[in-house]
Amino acid sequence: MSAQEHAIAIGGPDADMLGIVSQPANSQSASNTGVVIVVGGAQYRAGSHRQFVQLARHLAAHGHPVLRFDFPGMGDSPGESIDFEQTAPHIQAAIGAFQNACPGVQRVVLWGLCDGASASLLYLNATQDPRVAGLALLNPWVRSEAGLARAHVKHYYRQRLLEPAFWRKLLAGGVGWRALRSFGGSLRTMRNRPVRATAATFQERMSQAWREFPGPILLLLSERDLTSQEFTELLRGNASWSRLDHSGTVTQQVVRDGDHTCSSAQALAQTHADMQAWLEQMGINFKVPDWAK
Repeated sequence: MSAQEHAIAIGGPDADMLGIVSQPANSQSASNTGVVIVVGGAQYRAGSHRQFVQLARHLAAHGHPVLRFDFPGMGDSPGESIDFEQTAPHIQAAIGAFQNACPGVQRVVLWGLCDGASASLLYLNATQDPRVAGLALLNPWVRSEAGLARAHVKHYYRQRLLEPAFWRKLLAGGVGWRALRSFGGSLRTMRNRPVRATAATFQERMSQAWREFPGPILLLLSERDLTSQEFTELLRGNASWSRLDHSGTVTQQVVRDGDHTCSSAQALAQTHADMQAWLEQMGINFKVPDWAK
């Protein structure tokens, strides 16, 4: 099955946004589950190394309509750029425009990378949108000073301390001392008690959305990515996140040798295959809850 594409205008809160819809060439074979790609970071709808283009066309060729779109101030969408914590009304508008363009789409999956994954959870926390029946999250962004320090200590410095080359540099008076000072700084940051916030942090709102969402979640974590490692440490060490990855609704996959954007052909192919298999399983085994009908 091949795919066809066309542009749509998405009426945003302040100005129209540009979206690209990818559909199966044979519309009669299209699934009623569409995918909305929520772009993260300073990216537009194509993604790094055209990552989102390839994902959209792959899924459309296998029967799932897909929307990827530009947030304000990015790509071909006018306006001022916005923070990922401010994207809820834009995601809401995108889902509506997607369903108007593809009337057969009854439910959607939000697919996000990095703070696009975080924005997807924050969207559900803000709206409880019944149209969203699933989440696919790649390397979610949960950055904090303590979390970053913890990930550095466990996944970078511990490895460095086991390398003979590091100790040779240290004994020779090379860069090793700077690394040790940085290591000590990370340890201090990791142990600092966080200042109590007056409002819920974005990480806490993400956690709440995860706990309350009744649909299936696909969690993809790249093996060679600091953002992924920081998220893993949060799952293991934070009471509000612990056990969420063991929920019966969560499918977790490690992207072998994958970096943050899965830039290698092998890592990209794995994300496509994992997403396709999860959607197929979701279509067979997932019953749409009453609130999503």
